[in-house]
Amino acid sequence: MKKHLLLFCCALPLQALAACLPAEELVERDRQYEAALGSGNVAFLRELLADDYIWVHTLGSELETKPALLARMEKPTRFKSRTTGDVQARALGDTVVLHGVSIVEQWNADGTTFKTNRYQFMRTYVNVDGRCRLLAGQTMNLSSK
Repeated sequence: MKKHLLLFCCALPLQALAACLPAEELVERDRQYEAALGSGNVAFLRELLADDYIWVHTLGSELETKPALLARMEKPTRFKSRTTGDVQARALGDTVVLHGVSIVEQWNADGTTFKTNRYQFMRTYVNVDGRCRLLAGQTMNLSSK
């Protein structure tokens, strides 16, 4: 019994150092992040984002912190949809980096037409006290290529 208890206790720190989630689950959680941005789901974002979260927008045009993003999400959004594709994961230790393409459809002022922007994104997720948190993101508007 003592042998099993010792093995269990030794395994706990290793689990805490493991990557956030299996890649497939993290990609799904990242899709939920995109949906939360589109719908203004502040509660989900508050839970997902690390306290020191930073989002670097296209060409460094804006640096958005967690408080700034949450404040922006409190206002009505005009998104038709936000989806991702070609998402790939890279893991090292307790950190996972996702990169792919985000397609954002946003309603124009007339409310009947919309514009579409495509962004290359990279987001860094880290294990913080056994919970997977989004620490940093960077987006680059692909239409500027």
